[in-house]
Amino acid sequence: MELKLMKALWGMPGTYETQLRQIAEAGYDGVECHVPTEEEEPLFRELMDRYGLKAVLQIHTEGPDHSASFEKQARRAASFRPELINSHSAKDSMPYEEQLAFFGHALRLEREIGVPVAHETHRGRAMFTPWSTARLLRDLPELRITADFSHWCCVCESMLPDQADNLALAMRHAVYIHGRVGFEQGPQVPDFRAPEYEYALVRHEQWWDEICGLHLREGRQSVLFTPEFGPPCYMHTQPYTNQPVVDLWDICYAMGQRFRERFGRKFG
Repeated sequence: MELKLMKALWGMPGTYETQLRQIAEAGYDGVECHVPTEEEEPLFRELMDRYGLKAVLQIHTEGPDHSASFEKQARRAASFRPELINSHSAKDSMPYEEQLAFFGHALRLEREIGVPVAHETHRGRAMFTPWSTARLLRDLPELRITADFSHWCCVCESMLPDQADNLALAMRHAVYIHGRVGFEQGPQVPDFRAPEYEYALVRHEQWWDEICGLHLREGRQSVLFTPEFGPPCYMHTQPYTNQPVVDLWDICYAMGQRFRERFGRKFG
């Protein structure tokens, strides 16, 4: 089983040229980004081929018709033949029957376009808690998710000690990992390397290990992982100056290297 280590363009300065070259030279296997515009598409395709990078394309559904929004974006994303489409899907406030209709439509479209879709466990979206996600996964067992459990830590204001069953179900449906460490008061610790946040890092790594172990036992060929720390204001900043407390590129790179070494030792 191989690791495909991706780098999100989120928060990176510069053009596609500088971003993709930096990512390739740092040894990443691919990028996660929004779907390029029609104007950007030729350059994006040329640079991805030049640097031999894989793609995870991210979409965000919008109202009032989230199903139509999903379909329009997913069809365009699929034209790039990415490894996966990562979707911020539906809304937390959407009645459950509407959620079922949305995700049922999403599954039908996923089968049609032939590209895997992972629905992200994200605040503000239908999968914003462990129990709301578990309910959907039980009713629609074909659904697959992007495991970003940092959001659940924030929403639940805990490291989820009472959510073992729902976490276990979610991990069985996880096909993509967003490697960001959250804690009880937010979706991103200031620095995962700081000793005061070791407890949160250990907890997330246990979850990621379990997902990788499930992939291995199920005979999957690869694991997709993005060290997805975000820029300010996701990232903590100093009061008054608004200066970030760590360097975004460095902290993502450090997490990616840490996970690569851990993955190789345990699953490679």
